[in-house]
Amino acid sequence: MIGAFLNALGILVGALFGLARRQPATAQTQAFFKSALGAFTVFYGLRLVYENIHGTFFACGKQIAAAFLAVILGYWLGRLLRLQTLSNRVGHHAATLLAAAQKTPPGPPAAGLLAATALFCAAPLGLLGAVADGLQDYYYLLLVKAVMDGLAMMSFVKMFRWPVAFAALPVFFFFNGLAWGVRFGLQPWLVGQGLAGAVGIAAGLVTCTVALVILEVRRVELANYLPALAVAPLLAHWLG
Repeated sequence: MIGAFLNALGILVGALFGLARRQPATAQTQAFFKSALGAFTVFYGLRLVYENIHGTFFACGKQIAAAFLAVILGYWLGRLLRLQTLSNRVGHHAATLLAAAQKTPPGPPAAGLLAATALFCAAPLGLLGAVADGLQDYYYLLLVKAVMDGLAMMSFVKMFRWPVAFAALPVFFFFNGLAWGVRFGLQPWLVGQGLAGAVGIAAGLVTCTVALVILEVRRVELANYLPALAVAPLLAHWLG
């Protein structure tokens, strides 16, 4: 399980580039990275789905249909739990700190560290990636997130100076702890019951929706889809 390490490394590399680079990236460069990240997110999401479907054509169709149903039910469960509202509060608080630093740079390093940690740890792609990494050693989602966080850190170090790079530590411990929790707390039962694939398929489908946000196609309540990871194995068990 190296996903959390890669995520932390991406933050540190982004900080180094941000400190070394005097001029911000051009709009053309930003558009290129946005398109590339969106494409890679879809690719690795679909690859995760592909690696978890098995059996005959009918069996594969049944698994995908069950995963789609789990995503829909998970979304409504997320709305009931108001997960997106909680995520929006975290994002709003971080945005307030960022706005203050932009008005009177450089901002307090402690505020920058708090904002970066909140944004990086609350990202749905990170939670999906930690589950996939802990369950199946599928670190690619956290690798994509590492690039995203590194690009963000290039701006953060200019607004809050170099101490903001220490956000790599809580990010590493949070996602590494989550991955280890999945590995030793859930994986034995899921694998024993033959339900690990259901979680992987649901995680892959939800990952594809992240690309809609990256590419700014539409606003998606990503946090509300996270319960699909819990609904998927229960639904697969019920459907046999």
